[in-house]
Amino acid sequence: MKLLIPQAQIFLLLASLLILSSCAQIPTGEFVPSYQAETGKPYADVLAELEIAISEHNFRITGHSRVGKVIRDRGTKDFPEYDTLQFCNLTHAKTLLLMSPHAVRYMPCNIVTYQFQGKTIVRTHLMPTNTDNPDLNRFSTKMNIMLKAIVDFAVE
Repeated sequence: MKLLIPQAQIFLLLASLLILSSCAQIPTGEFVPSYQAETGKPYADVLAELEIAISEHNFRITGHSRVGKVIRDRGTKDFPEYDTLQFCNLTHAKTLLLMSPHAVRYMPCNIVTYQFQGKTIVRTHLMPTNTDNPDLNRFSTKMNIMLKAIVDFAVE
């Protein structure tokens, strides 16, 4: 008996593996905090406002993955929206990496946006603020305030 797997399922499997393998590995026992908000605003408006908020905080968008759109384009008409935006500020990156080379695992900044049960959800990882490095903790606290402001702007 020959098993045939539809192309859409293969694509989803490969996309899932790629996403999982590209995620930063978290040392055992390390908690990565996150921040999430939701809205009933149109999805396209939320994405547009995310881009505005990111640039207003002096970050540059370094990547935009339109996972939901690509899946729809490949034949799954009713697939919901899923997007990830990656962004960075090289001045902040340099400051962070000089404080702790191991902090590279928190870069680039990443925000996911998706539809679920009639809402648009926006979520980002925050930086840990309870490390052994007080300077890093202060820097992370400031960055987390910016990351939360970016999310909040998009959903308001």
